[in-house]
Amino acid sequence: MSTKELAMETIRGLPEDASWQEIGKRIQFLAGIEQAREEIRPDEFVPHENVRNQLDGWLGK
Repeated sequence: MSTKELAMETIRGLPEDASWQEIGKRIQFLAGIEQAREEIRPDEFVPHENVRNQLDGWLGK
């Protein structure tokens, strides 16, 4: 699935009354996941605490 197709599918899955901010946050979240996948080499890992901190930041916690 292309990036554009994934973005469109993601937007379709949101509630009809989703705000521009909600749409933007969801797209940014997916972009962050994709970037992390590209940066991680198969023989490397990211400590759980680092992932939790990044997710908390993305989710505004």
